[in-house]
Amino acid sequence: MTTQTLPHWDLSVVYPSLDSPEFAEGFQRIKQQVSDLKSLFDQAAIQRSETQVLDSATIATFETVTKAFNQTQDAMMTNFSYVMGFVATDTRDTLAQARFSEMQQLGMQLQQLGLRWVAWIGGLDIEQLIAQSSLAAEHAFILHKTKQEALHLMSPAEEVLAVELNLSGGSAWSKLHTVVSSQLSVPVTLDGETKHMPMSMVRNLAFDPNREVRRSAYEAELAGWKTVETPMAAAINSIKGQVNTLAGHRGWATALDEALADNNIDRQTLDAMLTAARETFPDFRRYLQAKARLVGSERLAWFDLFAPIGSDVSTWEYAESEAFILEHFGSYSQRLRDYAARAFDENWIDAEPRAGKRDGAFCMRLVGDQSRILSNYKPSFAGMRTLAHELGHGYHNLNLAETTPLQRQIPMTLAETASIFCETIVRNAALAKADAATQLAIIESSLQNSCQLVVDISSRFIFEQSLFEARQARELSVQEINQLMLKAQAETYGDGLDEQYYHPYMWAVKGHYYSPERSFYNYPYMFGLLFGLGLYAQYVASPDEFRAKYDDLLAASGKHDAATLAERFGIDIRTPDFWRASLAIIKADIDRFVELSEQLLDTAAH
Repeated sequence: MTTQTLPHWDLSVVYPSLDSPEFAEGFQRIKQQVSDLKSLFDQAAIQRSETQVLDSATIATFETVTKAFNQTQDAMMTNFSYVMGFVATDTRDTLAQARFSEMQQLGMQLQQLGLRWVAWIGGLDIEQLIAQSSLAAEHAFILHKTKQEALHLMSPAEEVLAVELNLSGGSAWSKLHTVVSSQLSVPVTLDGETKHMPMSMVRNLAFDPNREVRRSAYEAELAGWKTVETPMAAAINSIKGQVNTLAGHRGWATALDEALADNNIDRQTLDAMLTAARETFPDFRRYLQAKARLVGSERLAWFDLFAPIGSDVSTWEYAESEAFILEHFGSYSQRLRDYAARAFDENWIDAEPRAGKRDGAFCMRLVGDQSRILSNYKPSFAGMRTLAHELGHGYHNLNLAETTPLQRQIPMTLAETASIFCETIVRNAALAKADAATQLAIIESSLQNSCQLVVDISSRFIFEQSLFEARQARELSVQEINQLMLKAQAETYGDGLDEQYYHPYMWAVKGHYYSPERSFYNYPYMFGLLFGLGLYAQYVASPDEFRAKYDDLLAASGKHDAATLAERFGIDIRTPDFWRASLAIIKADIDRFVELSEQLLDTAAH
């Protein structure tokens, strides 16, 4: 446990507080903006039309309504993030939950208007519009994507109904998962004493150096999830059922096809990446088997996955992590360092784990070029690396600050680009200064993450694909969902883990499964890791040339599909070769880890 007081984020740049007159006035303003936008849409007949004439009046209408739509979305995003800032850090805050529900209602109205805009765009001659309007030319990619999206819309009345029902359907089930998981308190027996701890703190014990502590936490965690398995199963069944139903009515062959379109990649790209990933499973199993020997076990148990290995002389207290990140971000560019310094100095980060706070870590854009970063910081290399990762997301947001909300619709596949790059900067910096024992600790921490993003993400993808297929027929029981998860883990981890100690409730742990808007919230993380590693390799090969193009790549990540952006760096993501090259970097880490672990065991034996 850290001895330092960890920061809470400051949201007052938007409003003084949730119960302030300023917030009340701001909420009324955004309500009025949405109302005015609806009036504008009604007046301009923004709705589905199969025979829309593209004359000067139509072009003027496009520019007027699109500017207003962008402005309203911008205001909505800031207000939504502000309220989310309170909900994410204390789900028991009833005022925050009430305001969040009101923001969801307002967001639903804006979403309905967005669907009208999509349907209207679907009836326009996009190529002619782009040729005759500078605003359309600036939004060319999103207009082409919107044109395709329009082909998958139900009738206007059905789309309105789907949005309205989502609040008491998929979105409500998602909220249930968040509230239940964040408020779940679990009894854990440590050193003969039983205490109740928030689930987020119990899961943090997976990083404890004492194997019996990790085992106790794992057993307590599984028992804890079992107590809430019924509502969790109801939630995941309902969300996947809703997604299947809507995907079918919108003309998608599967939920995966819809997700691929949302993520700006095609099936060929996904298959190329997954093919390369599967080829590395034997290498990851070598890593897991070597780690098992280091923890003194014949086979690695699930609760050993995050066991610390080696001797890292750095304590990685929060202040030390801050200093390390600033130093090495500065080695890349002054702009990156200045951004990170601002995030630390202006309290953009909420780092303290506490009851009621959401588990994990994330970054969200708040207002202008400012982001807010949530972490549950633990004083370890992994904690520092996670901070650098989330700061990378914020740097991405910084580069997107001058774009419109329509241009900031970044797919998950590209959303990890800057975060992986920044994470790699600090990881390699830590390695460069480390002795053999510390190298082992750092490489192991890095491999933990890589294993999660390649092997575990593969298991999550297999699980979710199986769940969607099974859900076409009927709801699944808790036992059936558990079995799908165990089967997916066996297929990916194989003999790298002891099958007696898999994690059947991982479907309850990961909030990503509970988004009705984002299915297959898994493979994009693997894409982000491997794409980021590939870009970092190009940076090492030609630093000045890379710096000249990188920020522009981030700023354009919502303006092109992934393949087009990759081509700027000479990368073809539709063949396995690029992915194999990135995975080779991880394989080199595995080779080094096995070598160092054998040296350590030999030394201990003598």
